[in-house]
Amino acid sequence: MKKNPTKQKVIDAASSLFFQNGFHGTSVRDIADKADINVSLISYYFKSKQGLLEYAVTQYYEAYLETIEASLEESESLIPLEQLKEMVDVIIQYKQHNYQLSCFIQRELSLDSVFVREMAVTYLAKENYLISNAFYAIFPEKKRKQQDNQFLLMQLKGMLITPYLLQHEWRSQVVGSSSHDLFVKNYTRTIDNWLNYVVEQNSETTG
Repeated sequence: MKKNPTKQKVIDAASSLFFQNGFHGTSVRDIADKADINVSLISYYFKSKQGLLEYAVTQYYEAYLETIEASLEESESLIPLEQLKEMVDVIIQYKQHNYQLSCFIQRELSLDSVFVREMAVTYLAKENYLISNAFYAIFPEKKRKQQDNQFLLMQLKGMLITPYLLQHEWRSQVVGSSSHDLFVKNYTRTIDNWLNYVVEQNSETTG
């Protein structure tokens, strides 16, 4: 489906302002001014600021999950460890490409925002299902549900969200798209090295 450029401009403006000022610190007028549109257009497209946020979060997660599923399909011929690495790469790329909205959503989830959590709960359950299955697949079948592996899965999930919870610690280093690309490359390599270590340790334990 072809995107409406004006509608997308509003979403981009809102994402930037929500990221900077929070949902409650951003007015419809602020969004309209930043998007350089008439306030009435926001009412026309989204009914309200809350409707705009709901649309943005829904659009974010639907595209996000489609990206993960496409990665799994494209890498299904690879061994489980390489499949998981491909998934990690597309997750970080997606979150980085949608950096401001990623940070805003993650911040709201960490604060247990009821509104955002209720919108995202189904998407979060599916994300957990896809990531968990890909992670447990790197272990021999009889060892997949061991408690230690559940703790390791928790660590992996933490690594996937940490840059968007602690964005102020490195945000000053990002000066353009090339810096974002470099971050994705370096950060995914760090996670890949950790996954290699996890698999190696598991091999030594079973051996």
